[in-house]
Amino acid sequence: MSDRQTVPELMDDTDVVDLLLRQHALIRDLFDEVEEAPAADRGEAFQRLVRMLAVHETAEEEIVHPYARRKLDGGDSVVDDRLAEENEAKQLLMQMDKAGPGAPQFMTNLAMLRAAVLAHARSEERYEFTQLRAQTSEAERRAMAAGVKAAEAMAPTHPHPGTESATKNLLLGTPIAIMDRARDVIRQAMGKEHG
Repeated sequence: MSDRQTVPELMDDTDVVDLLLRQHALIRDLFDEVEEAPAADRGEAFQRLVRMLAVHETAEEEIVHPYARRKLDGGDSVVDDRLAEENEAKQLLMQMDKAGPGAPQFMTNLAMLRAAVLAHARSEERYEFTQLRAQTSEAERRAMAAGVKAAEAMAPTHPHPGTESATKNLLLGTPIAIMDRARDVIRQAMGKEHG
C-alpha cells in the first residue's frame, strides 16, 4: 500500500504558479476528505483544510498579490477582485471554525465554502496566474515559490509520525492566528522580517 505524501511533492516545485496550482488541487482533495469523513473524524479533516486554506491565502496575500499589482496589466483590479472573493470565503471559514464540525449547518456551510473557494481558485488561475506566468521571469517565480514553500511547511496535511505535537502547537487557534503565524514565516523567508 502506497502512503505517498502530498507535501513533499509540493516542495519540489520551483515555479510559484505550479506550486499554487498544486495547492488548489490539494485543497479540492481536502474538501472531499471532509465531506466523506465519518462524523467522528470530520473535525480532524476540517482542521487540515482550515490550515491549508489559511496558509495558502496568506501566501497569496503576502507574495503573489503584491507582485501581481506591480507586474500585471490591470494588476490592481485583478488583485482587488481576488481579495473580495477571499474575504467572503474567509468570513465563512471563521464562522465554521468557531461553530465546529458538529454544528447543524456545517455540511451546508461546507458546500457554500467549497463553491466559493473553487470559484475563487478558477478566477485566480484564469486572471492572475496566467498573466503572472507570462509577465514574470523564471527567477522571479522561483523567488516567490520560496516564500510559499516556507509557509506551506507549516501546514502539513498528513504530518509525519513524531511531528504532530510541534505542528499542532504552531497551528493551534483560529484561522486568523494561523494566518498571522504564516505571515511571519513568509516574511522571514522572503527577507522582510520588518514589514
